[in-house]
Parts: sequence; structure tokens; C-alpha cells
Amino acid sequence: MNKALILVVEDDNSVKNLITTTLKAHDYRFVTAPNGTCAILEASSHNPDIVLLDLGLPDIDGVEIIKKIRTWSNMPIIVISARSEDTDKIEALDAGADDYLTKPFSVEELLARLRVTQRRLNIIQNQAVAEASVFTNGKLHIDYAAGCAYLNEEELHLTPIEYKLLCLLSRNVGKVLTHTYITQSIWGNSWDNDIASLRVFMATLRKKIDSQPNSPQYIQTHIGVGYRMMKVEV
Repeated sequence: MNKALILVVEDDNSVKNLITTTLKAHDYRFVTAPNGTCAILEASSHNPDIVLLDLGLPDIDGVEIIKKIRTWSNMPIIVISARSEDTDKIEALDAGADDYLTKPFSVEELLARLRVTQRRLNIIQNQAVAEASVFTNGKLHIDYAAGCAYLNEEELHLTPIEYKLLCLLSRNVGKVLTHTYITQSIWGNSWDNDIASLRVFMATLRKKIDSQPNSPQYIQTHIGVGYRMMKVEV
């Protein structure tokens, strides 16, 4: 499983060495890039499985690199940055990043994020055909063709908006979706009142699929950022 090719984009040699040493010790293959120009070149020529991207590069801001890569590829991008403000996280995630790791970080957390991303990749690759019509996550099942959702083999009675939210989250398992991304996908815009409505709809959806809202199994809140559907093992 750990034979994935990782592109490490980092201009700080100490951080780069920490990451590459960790990857090597866990049988990951990797290529490195010290700046944004090299990152785009390496991403296009090597087509890595996952990109680890620092935002504070000397030539091009990391967010711009995310946007450039997203014009031609959906390869997973995990941001690793010293920028810890919610606005920075939201900007990177809205640009197309899949996850965000704040410096300083532990080796264990980095490896955990890579494993989660790999699992999501494997799900997409191995079940691409099946997931086009049916989605299964733990005891949650969605029949996209029929427009129905089931939990514990019982049909969920969802409003049209709740069903659209559930489908959007399910098609992005493991990925944090920002408030802006969700509201634009559901309503076509992202005004403050849409985000307020989103919180209401998400609360009602959660009551229907998570038996313990205070300890959610399926939908995780990232306060100030957005929501993520978690992969649930049966």
C-alpha cells in the first residue's frame, strides 16, 4: 500500500529532510521541489499520487500552485504550512487542497494524513464504477440512481436539500468541504444567510444519520471552516 509516489514541495531544508526521511522509512517513493516553478513541472511530469505542499514558497504562493494544478488534475494535495489562521486554511481548501496540516507537526500525524488520503484514493480507484450508482460507508447506503438513502437498511426520509448535502459529502469522503464550496454547490452562491441556512440543514441531516450528534460518526465539523464526511469501517 505504501508504494505511492509523493511530491514534496518545501523550501526549508530541515522540514524537507524530516518529511523525506519519514517517507523513505515507510516505503514511500518521493520526488522533491524547492519552489513553485519546480513543483508545477514535477507535478506535470511525474503525476504523483499525493502532493505535500508548503504555502510559503520563494517564487509562487502555494495557493496559486493549488489553483494551477487543479486546472488539469485532481491529484490529492495536502498543505503543510506555518499559516494557522482559519482564513488561510479556508483559502487553501477553497482553492482545491484536500487537507491542511499546520507546522510544527508530528511525524505520526503526517503519516496518518497520508494513510487517510491513500484510503480515499483506493476507494475512488477501486470502486469508481460502483460508486457511480451506489455509495456505501459503514451502514450508510446511497442509491444515486434511485435518489434514496438508507441507514441500517432503513430508508432515510430526507428533504431535497438534505439529500443534496449528503450526496455532496459522500462524493468527497475524507475531504474537508468549506462552507463556501458547499453553499455554492447547493445554492449556487455563498452569502452569509446561505451559510446560516447550511448550519440549520446540516444539523437536521445529522440528527437523521448520527445517533449521537455530540460524537458524530459520519459528519465531522471543522469549526470556522466547513464539514467532512468520515470513512466509517463496518
